[in-house]
Amino acid sequence: MKILVAVKRVVDYNVKVRVKSDKSGVETANIKFSMNPFDEIAVEEAVRLKEAGVATEIVAVSVGPQTATETLRT
Repeated sequence: MKILVAVKRVVDYNVKVRVKSDKSGVETANIKFSMNPFDEIAVEEAVRLKEAGVATEIVAVSVGPQTATETLRT
């Protein structure tokens, strides 16, 4: 069995989010991003299933900018 895990890159939970001065969105410059905590749990469970012999392959997918690959590697 193959397991597909969706991974989302989100603003780190320790970072205080600030609104842009023109109120058009959230300030994302110089902000630390990390994997969604619920996605971390899903990846860990997929690894457990593979180690138990239930799964043969794990595929992690993320949709977003090129910097999302850093989140997948983490």
